[in-house]
Amino acid sequence: MALSNKSKYKLAYLLGDLAMSGLAIFLYNICRYYIMEEEMLRQGFASLGIFMRANMVMVGQLCFPVAMAWIYWLSGYYNEVFRKSMLQEISTTFLSSFVCTMLVFFVALINDTVIDHYQNYEMLLVLWGMIFVCIYPVRLSITLLVKRRVARSGIEFPTLVVGCNDRAKERVAELQRLKSKLGYNVVGFISADSSHEHNVMGLPVFDVGNVEKACRQYGITDIIVVPQHRNAQEVLHDINKFFSLNLPIKVFPEDADLFLSRGRLATVYGASLIDISYSNMTECETNLKRTSDVVLSFVALVLLLPLFAIVAALIKCKSGGPVIFKQKRVGLHGKPFTIYKFRTMVVDAEADGKPRLTRVDDERVLPFGHFMRKYRIDELPQFWNVLIGDMSIVGPRPERQYFIDQIVEQAPYYTLLFQVRPGITSLGMVKYGYASSVEAMVERMRYDIIYIENISFVTDLKIVIYTIRTVVTGKGL
Repeated sequence: MALSNKSKYKLAYLLGDLAMSGLAIFLYNICRYYIMEEEMLRQGFASLGIFMRANMVMVGQLCFPVAMAWIYWLSGYYNEVFRKSMLQEISTTFLSSFVCTMLVFFVALINDTVIDHYQNYEMLLVLWGMIFVCIYPVRLSITLLVKRRVARSGIEFPTLVVGCNDRAKERVAELQRLKSKLGYNVVGFISADSSHEHNVMGLPVFDVGNVEKACRQYGITDIIVVPQHRNAQEVLHDINKFFSLNLPIKVFPEDADLFLSRGRLATVYGASLIDISYSNMTECETNLKRTSDVVLSFVALVLLLPLFAIVAALIKCKSGGPVIFKQKRVGLHGKPFTIYKFRTMVVDAEADGKPRLTRVDDERVLPFGHFMRKYRIDELPQFWNVLIGDMSIVGPRPERQYFIDQIVEQAPYYTLLFQVRPGITSLGMVKYGYASSVEAMVERMRYDIIYIENISFVTDLKIVIYTIRTVVTGKGL
């Protein structure tokens, strides 16, 4: 299968970084030998060739470029390929080069026998300079190549515009004028209602029900929303229909005040667009959050295996039936997933087929189920959901589509929660707790909106600490 343009350029960046990181380490080792020549001779390295063939030097030559590429990935450099900011590129490269320098120092250089410790600082500066000077020109060359291809329409971003009014037409005309800079190729309009023309500005008009088909047909990469009215609830209600497409949903800055969540600025040139389909976290924070989720959930699953065995035996002995309770929930970008929990209710808790929320005195909850819910033991299998990418450790509470439909009717801005993965714990859960009605869910959701507005690594850490306190004190209900 042929690689897509995006995958090809990601691979080009990665291979360029690996090759240039290897070159930087190679050149650095040459400088290192001559800077510390007297010490090298004392250690038995009579020549540069002998030093370069030393086992530790050769292992470092192979391993460090791979470790550096992982740091570059963590920095978020590979997340976006086609719309890189030149200023952000040089700053990201500068900072990630420093992190790579410290990695090499603490792994390979800190135990070097150095009589003059100023040599350590000299070597650090040389290494930092080597990495940056080798990496940045190659990155810049690829970025400039991409920008040239966009300018010559070699790379285009097939785009649908939501709205068919005069304002939408003006926006499309503006995007067409800036196509050589931004690359947006508007291929059609989306009408929010059924009373629309079949052709606007020579482009087809699709109704909402046919959007998914149109996206597949034209290979759509972006959806740009031009609100036809200034009612925030109505606009959010309309946008809710597009989150499941898993595509960037963008608005113009003057429409951003309609949304409670800050968005990610897509470009600062010409028609500045704000992406409201993703949270305001930086690419680096996004990667760090996901990495920590994977590591912590894996460790938790391993350490909690004995507890899982005890809880499973208890459920089987006390009530029979399945140990794990599975249910469909809605997650990132409105995509459904299966959530896993320890069963705390009778087997046929919803035998009538009607979804019901759990109440404090709910007769469906098993006697030991109250204890498990109080101390959040029933939530522990969700670490598996985190590990496979359905959830995060911290994020908004995932709900069922049945209740989401009711929530959206009262508070359409619930849609904004689809910007991030749902979590095992959330600001809403530690500040509000379980909700036994749709109205209570709306109240709890306000805390999750606050979380989206202030999402960061530090915020996640605070919520985890609050959650631990909640569990220890037994305030889980």
